[in-house]
Amino acid sequence: MRLNPPTITIFLIALTLALLALVTKLGFIGVPRYLPHQEFWLAISAYITLMIGNLVRGV
Repeated sequence: MRLNPPTITIFLIALTLALLALVTKLGFIGVPRYLPHQEFWLAISAYITLMIGNLVRGV
């Protein structure tokens, strides 16, 4: 399996999702809750975004 570095755009999207999960969990900013366990799903989506950026070439 060949891994590729993610583009800056994919990295920034994943970083934004991870930071939003952290801010939501720690309660620094009041973010409305649309899903139960919203922090978990935001963190998982950030990791999946990075995984796709590493596995797919040119994304």
